Amino acid sequence: MTGDPTGLIDSFRRAGQGQVFAFYDQLLPDARARLLSEAAEIDLGEVDRLVRTLVAGGEARAVDLEGLAPAPYEHLPSRGGDPRSWSEAKAAGEAALRAGRVAAFTVAGGQGTRLGYDGPKGTFPVTPVRHRPLFQVFAWKILAAGRRYGRPLHWFIMTSHGNHSETEAFFGENGHFGLDRARVHFFRQGRMPAVDFSGKILLQTRDSLALSPDGHGGSLRALDRSGALDLLAGEGIDTLSYFQVDNPLVRCVDPAFIGWHLVRGSEMSSKSVSKAYPEEKLGHFCIRKGNVVVIEYSDLPLGLQREKDPSTGGLRYEAGSIAIHAIDREFVRRMARGADGLPFHRADKKIATVDAAGGEVRPEKANGVKFELFVFDALPFARNPVVVETSRADDFSPVKNAEGVDSPATCRADQLRQFARWLRSAGASVPTDASGLPAASLEVSPLFGYDEDSFAESWSRLDPKPAIAEGLCLEAPTP
Repeated sequence: MTGDPTGLIDSFRRAGQGQVFAFYDQLLPDARARLLSEAAEIDLGEVDRLVRTLVAGGEARAVDLEGLAPAPYEHLPSRGGDPRSWSEAKAAGEAALRAGRVAAFTVAGGQGTRLGYDGPKGTFPVTPVRHRPLFQVFAWKILAAGRRYGRPLHWFIMTSHGNHSETEAFFGENGHFGLDRARVHFFRQGRMPAVDFSGKILLQTRDSLALSPDGHGGSLRALDRSGALDLLAGEGIDTLSYFQVDNPLVRCVDPAFIGWHLVRGSEMSSKSVSKAYPEEKLGHFCIRKGNVVVIEYSDLPLGLQREKDPSTGGLRYEAGSIAIHAIDREFVRRMARGADGLPFHRADKKIATVDAAGGEVRPEKANGVKFELFVFDALPFARNPVVVETSRADDFSPVKNAEGVDSPATCRADQLRQFARWLRSAGASVPTDASGLPAASLEVSPLFGYDEDSFAESWSRLDPKPAIAEGLCLEAPTP
């Protein structure tokens, strides 16, 4: 920040947040500039409102569960859905892709810390044979879809302040994986200050604020503030295909899903999977007071999570949210700017800070509040929201933990099962175990096939067909 900082400092003092500059006179010029730059990010009016509504009342409020019921959703044809409606939806989505109305959007602000990996999560090597990183998997799916539908896709990637430069450098070092770099757009997620239980903004060090990302819901504000929405409008793109960076199975642009979104005139649509077991850590699609909502697994009482549907014998609240959405461009703009913006959530956390003398404080229990936005909170504000069922095998195997559930090992196995299933559907003989896991390690480049349909087309053109053997990689010419 340049110029006279007096006005900014005075605005914090008038807001009762003058403690932010308690050590300012003791700082060197570079440290002063860093503190001023961070302070300039803060919307003091917003902080004041959040302190009054979320902090002043004591502990976080319980989620309203009055009148809660499971949300309806469009079943897959294999589970009772109407095949004709699915066919019509797919045709509508393919038409939109050919018309250039769709862009991909990845939320990629995370680091690989929980995986024991040093770097942006999108750079984590994930495929079973070639160990290609997540970003490359998505890039090649997007590239292949653009080729298939005759319209190169724009790809928007939301980073964080912590990984933005490294992410941009990674794409540059890899030639943007064959994508037109003018169609790959990076922008940073917003940040929010943490406050103590009296509402005072916390310092992390003498010359820096305790800032943290504003949650995946902040993606809507970031799209607007970055200028991405205006770029979309200028390109005639009205639909964003939203997904998170940790899920290599995701169909980055799924024509059937996009078609359901468009045919229904929806402003925001979501994919769901059937929960594998009651306590699975997925949000639940529900109806509350006439609106589609997602209730987090931590907010739905265990009794309701385990409740059975008497007509099917399965879970009553079975539709789980997997953070895949189709979102209308102007709906994003309205949510980013309008009075009906996303609500912030309160999270009580242990926050590293400094004491009145500037000494380091590492609390042993929660000492403050962080504020987060959740993207699914936009659903109640959307016109005609639609929930569409998908198969885990086609769309969902996240990499979140170093070991156990949702780990690199489980994701690798799920990728292998997917490749084997595609091969068997195309007529190849692939030995597998009872779970569908092939005996040989295989890999299919997204440039060869990024979903079952595109794979079947590429396989049909191979002559002769390759033998299914350990280490087989089905590739297409590199871009």
